[in-house]
Amino acid sequence: MEMRIIESCANCLYDKQAHRCGDASFLAKIKEIIDTRKPEDTSPYLVYQFNLEYEKRFGKRSSYSEIKKKYNDLLLSMEESFRKKIEDSEDPLLQALLYARIGNYIDVAAMNVIEEETLMKLFSKAQNRPEEEEVLRHFVADCEKAKSFLLIADNCGEIVLDKLFIEQLKKRFPDLCVTVLVRGEEVLNDATPADAKTVGLDRVASVISNGLPIAGTVYTMLPDEAKQILDHADVILAKGQGNYESLSRQGRHIYFSFLCKCELFTNRFSVPLLTGVFCEERE
Repeated sequence: MEMRIIESCANCLYDKQAHRCGDASFLAKIKEIIDTRKPEDTSPYLVYQFNLEYEKRFGKRSSYSEIKKKYNDLLLSMEESFRKKIEDSEDPLLQALLYARIGNYIDVAAMNVIEEETLMKLFSKAQNRPEEEEVLRHFVADCEKAKSFLLIADNCGEIVLDKLFIEQLKKRFPDLCVTVLVRGEEVLNDATPADAKTVGLDRVASVISNGLPIAGTVYTMLPDEAKQILDHADVILAKGQGNYESLSRQGRHIYFSFLCKCELFTNRFSVPLLTGVFCEERE
C-alpha cells in the first residue's frame, strides 16, 4: 500500500517539532513515531500523536487562543463588507465560496507567518480557475438534489466566511439542512464549537464536533454522531489541507476547498503557492 505521508512531508513534520522543542529524548520519540507510521496514517493523525507525547512529557501545549480571537475579530469586523460584496456579485454562491477558500490562508500549521496584507491581496484577487468550472457545475447540481449538506470546517477567522457561504447556500437551496463539523478540542488555530458560537455559525447551521484535538478528520476516531452525519450527508464540502489529507482516497464523494500552502500541494495540483483549489473526489 502506498504511504500517504511521503518522505519530504515526514521531514517537514519532524522539523516543525524540532523547532517547537529541542529536547533530544522528545525528538527521538518523534522520529520513532514517524519511522513506524502505517501506510494509511496522515499528517493530522501524526501531529495528534506528537501532541500527546509532548503533553505527557512537558504538560499543556501552547495556546493559540489569542491568534484565534484576533482573526475571528478581524473577519467579524469585515463581515458586513464581505456580505455586501457577495450579494452584489453576479454569482453570490460562487463569490462566497471563493472568499471562504481565501480564508483558509489563516492557518498556523502551514504558514510560518500569517500576514494580513497577504490575506487582503488574496481577497482582492479571488477568482475561480477555469479548470474548476466543471467541478462547480457538479457541486451546484448535487446541492439541487440534496436534502443534507455537511461542511467540515478548518480555521478560526475562516469560519466567519464559511458562515457567509452557508447563508448563500441556504438562499439558493432553502430546503437544505446544513451541518458544520468542527474540532472537538483546542488544536492550533482550528475552530471548536465555542469558536463557532462566537462567530454565529450556530445561527446558520447545526454545529457538531469531531470529539478530539485533531487538525483533520480521522473517520475511525470520530464520535458516532459525526460518523452518522458523514456517512449519510448528501453533499460534503471539506475545508483545508488537513481535511484533504485525512479524507481523500477514502472512497467517498467529497468536495474539497483549500489554498495550497506547501510543496506537497503545489506539486500535487501543479499550481503556485497560495493558489486556491476546488476539487471533487468521487466514490
